[in-house]
Amino acid sequence: MEQLLALEMIRVTEAAAIESARFMGRGAHDEADAAATEAMRRTMDEIDFAGRIVIGEGERDEAPMLYIGERVGRTGVERRDAPAVDIAVDPLEGTNLVAHGQAGAITVLAASEEGGLTHAPDTYMEKLCVGPGAAGHVDIRLSPTQNLGRIAEALGRKVRDITVVILERPRHDELIAEVRAAGARIKLIGDGDLSGAISCAVSGTGVHAVMGIGGAPEGVLTAAALRCLGGEIQARFRYRSPEERERGARMGHGDEDRVYLTEDLASGDNLVFAATGVTAGDLLQGVRFFGGGARTHSLVMAYQTKQVRFVDTVHMFDRESPPRVRL
Repeated sequence: MEQLLALEMIRVTEAAAIESARFMGRGAHDEADAAATEAMRRTMDEIDFAGRIVIGEGERDEAPMLYIGERVGRTGVERRDAPAVDIAVDPLEGTNLVAHGQAGAITVLAASEEGGLTHAPDTYMEKLCVGPGAAGHVDIRLSPTQNLGRIAEALGRKVRDITVVILERPRHDELIAEVRAAGARIKLIGDGDLSGAISCAVSGTGVHAVMGIGGAPEGVLTAAALRCLGGEIQARFRYRSPEERERGARMGHGDEDRVYLTEDLASGDNLVFAATGVTAGDLLQGVRFFGGGARTHSLVMAYQTKQVRFVDTVHMFDRESPPRVRL
């Protein structure tokens, strides 16, 4: 099952990346996201599986496509015989990045057997993410300064040689000030903390940790990626309103003091994570169009088989050869 998911899911993220990349720099946030979402749904409906969206584009009444609870995959006889799969999607992480032609936008999907991904409410989550070298050495209940010391010790570095990714938001002013006071380096990003979390678990990116508050759905996707890579996420829900808190409680996430570990958020045995670059970033190249086609750069990971693949794909939109010119 895992091998099937790995092969099929990358098709989904590639299709979404190509369609959303056409809007790069055009200032069309909603259009880029809608194009990625529709491409994902269309491609998933070509796959012989019984898919259920557990992390999607909001609740059913809020999103016309890929809403939480939506069923995807082939319909009819094939669907009844196909494996049941839970899916978490972020059709376009970094809509602002695409709209303004900036680096780091990706299309993302995680899949697992039924029940293998946490059904998280669309709210905020406090996160601490590290790579394999520092996994097991941090504790989100400690201060950022204490965790920076633990990360540095685990990696055999000085704190001043540690780079932390933080979303540039007013809510992070105190966090940024403390990390600076501790002496660590900071990479402030305007969007896309999921990309930063993957980067901290991949050697050579120069990123060692992600700290701060971001989206809870992205937290589940991050957990899937870090579990495949041997990294770690620790997280706590942070609700923005009584309504969100009530919704979270109905889903079993009412305790804001509870620390969720990687395996709590992504527990599946047949776990697959796929991402494709939309605009060029530290980890993935963006979509590059050429006459009659496009080239994509993706990352696909499978937990059980312990495989991490970078996939460079050429997509030919028009198979007909160009007319030959007689000399």
